[in-house]
Amino acid sequence: LPSILPTVPSGAGAPSPLRPGARVARALAGAGYVEIQAYPFVGESAFDALGLPDADDRRRALRLANPLSDEEPLLRTTLLPGLLTAARRNLGRGTTDLALFEIGRVFQPRMGAPAMPHPGVDGPPTADVLATMDAALPDQPFHVAIVLTGHTERLGYWGVGRDAGWADAIEAARTVARALGVEVAVRAADYAPWHPGRCAEILVGGSVGGSTGDGDSAGDVASAGASQQVVGYAGELHPRVCAALDLPPRTCAMELTLRTLADAAASLETAPTLSSFPVATQDVAVVVATEVAAADVEAALVAGAGPLLESLRLFDVYTGDQVGEGRKSLAYALRFRAPDRTLTADEARAARDAAVAVAAERVGAALRS
Repeated sequence: LPSILPTVPSGAGAPSPLRPGARVARALAGAGYVEIQAYPFVGESAFDALGLPDADDRRRALRLANPLSDEEPLLRTTLLPGLLTAARRNLGRGTTDLALFEIGRVFQPRMGAPAMPHPGVDGPPTADVLATMDAALPDQPFHVAIVLTGHTERLGYWGVGRDAGWADAIEAARTVARALGVEVAVRAADYAPWHPGRCAEILVGGSVGGSTGDGDSAGDVASAGASQQVVGYAGELHPRVCAALDLPPRTCAMELTLRTLADAAASLETAPTLSSFPVATQDVAVVVATEVAAADVEAALVAGAGPLLESLRLFDVYTGDQVGEGRKSLAYALRFRAPDRTLTADEARAARDAAVAVAAERVGAALRS
């Protein structure tokens, strides 16, 4: 019989659930991260090391009937244990500057799920049995997670290095979102295993002003809108978690739910309108109380600036004698653009002043003199 190579039929490429993951993997690899694949099995000790509360949903893990190891009899509900174990193993072998990521499924038991039936072998299962089996399966969404340790910019003849920090973990979340064409918002949070003062929740949803779109979208601000949905967390791990896992202090991590991000991307029906008219830039510095979150200030500025606002970027934070005790100054660059005309200086100033007025009303911001 002759040897004949099989012909691969043409199709639509990878299955749709895998396509977002491929785009995200390319984006993170391009940003300098290295992909790993960890075992999906964990033990209760992993949740203890992460400092998860007893009532945390991530402790509701499925137990395997025949685990490979008695110490890891559960299916993972988060990617962090595997990533942090890989980081610890690499650190033990002398690799101190790490930027790792993983894209994989987690396993979440369904509330009220029926018991898994065990059909016999004397015939095919009925449609009802198949439906019960599907209902008994856990949710298995794809997550993406990263871990950072050591230097993100190394020491060299070009200058001093820079340690990885919580801002790099948040930027990794933005990298994932940009790969999917989604705008995310960032808001301070308190969520294990992250440090309460250096933890951010990542949100999608809501609408922002702007006639054009670029990488600095005004959508990178958090508002209190009910339409926003939390898709994950990023920041610096709690010192107790680092100590429990033998990781360097200030190790950073991020984890997002890819399904929700992909759904948000699918809901974007139209591409942004691109304008050929020039941008008008206005800088503004406002003084607020120290406890006021920058995200709340940004959300107020976006709400007040109106539809001409293209993007907003925080470029300076100042605390000192010039603004007084218990106060801080936040300086923003606002970009305005119209889709059909060149904006006048008066129009740009009016939009800036409207943004400051709403910030003054919502968060007590005062224009810095």
